[in-house]
Amino acid sequence: MKFNTPLRYPKGRSNIPSFFKIIFAHNDLLGGHYVEPYAGSAGIALNLLTHGYVSRVHLNAANPAVYAFWHSVINQPEALCKAIHDIKITTEEWQRQQDILRSPENHSALEVGFSIFFLNRINRLGILYGDVTDGKSQGKRWKFDARFNKLDLIRGIEWIALHRSFIHLYNQDAAGLIKTVLPSLPDKTLVYFDIPCHTEERGLHNDHDFHHNRVSLAKLIKENILQHWIVSYPNHPGIVELYKGYPSIVYTISSSARNRPEDSEVMIFSNRLIIPDWKNPSNLKTA
Repeated sequence: MKFNTPLRYPKGRSNIPSFFKIIFAHNDLLGGHYVEPYAGSAGIALNLLTHGYVSRVHLNAANPAVYAFWHSVINQPEALCKAIHDIKITTEEWQRQQDILRSPENHSALEVGFSIFFLNRINRLGILYGDVTDGKSQGKRWKFDARFNKLDLIRGIEWIALHRSFIHLYNQDAAGLIKTVLPSLPDKTLVYFDIPCHTEERGLHNDHDFHHNRVSLAKLIKENILQHWIVSYPNHPGIVELYKGYPSIVYTISSSARNRPEDSEVMIFSNRLIIPDWKNPSNLKTA
């Protein structure tokens, strides 16, 4: 079964799970655990789980609304699927969902989780916190529900729900997860820090965690994590310097935005990890 995460990727990353599958095979990690401290769309984690490469995935969402969405997928899949089935895709509904996301304290966790899901599917590039003109102007250029295929989305959530006993969900910042969760996980674990530094990605992560001191985070990763780890960032000399001495590759990510150049990223690996001989993880395709 072809699997797509219900939350849209902000960039062209659909082939990166294939790169991780090779990493798991080359490093005797098959059947182990996989951790995403910045889960967001959780695309890699869910792909690895549903295709049998890992036995457990650990998703951490510091953003309360993203946490509410994944909590609903795992604990209230029937109610979430009913909300998807019943929703009418209109600009008025778009505005109502924006209002829910801006005042989550007045709504249930299911309502908040659905609002971030709805906006991620409807808004251009998956950006969540646009204004009304963003949504309305988008509607003039293409169908408003172009990326809201109800049947496919419901099937995807039902498929994840079948695997929910293997999914562990957390609502912490990355530093907290390193200190409290990782020490209890087995050696046969891979931790992937896909740091949310691009503008489109900020909506899927907590702003405080996004602005977490990168120097402190690098220190925690290098000194506190005993399992294998990978970090990816936009390619910048300052970031590379933080992980000096660790293996790394630089690659490009194609953007889905019109007239926008490709992004350059750096992927950094823990010293014991065997790295596949492939120049661009985002271009790899496997069965």
